[in-house]
Amino acid sequence: MNPLTPFLEHQKVFILDGAFGTELERKGYDINDSLWSAKFLMEKPEAIAEVHRDYLDAGSDCITTASYQASFEGFMKRGMSEEEAKALIASSVKIAQKVRDDFWENEANRTKRLKPLVAASVGPYGAYLADGSEFRGDYALDVEALQAFHAKRLATLIEAQPDLLACETIPCLKEAKALCALLEGYPEVSAWMSFSAKDGAHINSGESIRECAQFLESQKNIVAIGINCTAPQYIESLIGEIKAVSSKPIIVYPNGGSSYNALTKTWDGLSKNASYGKMAYGWYQKGARLIGGCCQTTPEDIAQIAQWVRG
Repeated sequence: MNPLTPFLEHQKVFILDGAFGTELERKGYDINDSLWSAKFLMEKPEAIAEVHRDYLDAGSDCITTASYQASFEGFMKRGMSEEEAKALIASSVKIAQKVRDDFWENEANRTKRLKPLVAASVGPYGAYLADGSEFRGDYALDVEALQAFHAKRLATLIEAQPDLLACETIPCLKEAKALCALLEGYPEVSAWMSFSAKDGAHINSGESIRECAQFLESQKNIVAIGINCTAPQYIESLIGEIKAVSSKPIIVYPNGGSSYNALTKTWDGLSKNASYGKMAYGWYQKGARLIGGCCQTTPEDIAQIAQWVRG
């Protein structure tokens, strides 16, 4: 069964969490690393748990695991064995499940809400490269090579039994196709697919979001289609483009409005999320049903969304 259905029947919007890596940074942790937030699976899992808990307290219906930049290749480059890499990737799901279950045990946290979900983050191949190519989509790999990269990690995350998968910040259609081909081997698994976009109609590779949404419309595993880690000013237009060709729920979780500098591994420009809850309400009015935030958004931004969703 589609795990999103009860939420979408129960409330206006399914509330996602917000940024992970930049939230760790805001708490004073150093994330300038090729593994980015995934290094905390090795070094400080309690920091990951802390961020998950903050988003549940803010009102999230879903917490996304710290596996975006976690890969067998990335961990093994650090000297881990394949078994150790596998255990670390699986631990991202276990950490989130424990935080969610502990949160739900407290009766006071159940007011006006359904039990939150755990979404296992499946970041793009470009995240492993750590060179900003998830914001360009200019991979030299074909669909088969991308499948080979994703297969083992996908199997590891699915084995850990999250509620669904978050295939996110996907910069090109061939990577979405590679992931969908792998998911066909897991008919019981639900996933959302969200792309990174460079303007109001095109994903970062230059392909149209309409073409992507049209392809995903027939993919049985995909339960929501949308956009993340994209400037907020493009979101309304992108929602309209997806809505024109797809009947699936639309998911949006843009960043705070800055642009990512892959050389310095920092975000340039000021974040513009002062009235994030208000912007999110506009996206809901345009047709988005799953809403949260990406880089540089905070638990406070998510709380603003929860305020109008739950009254």
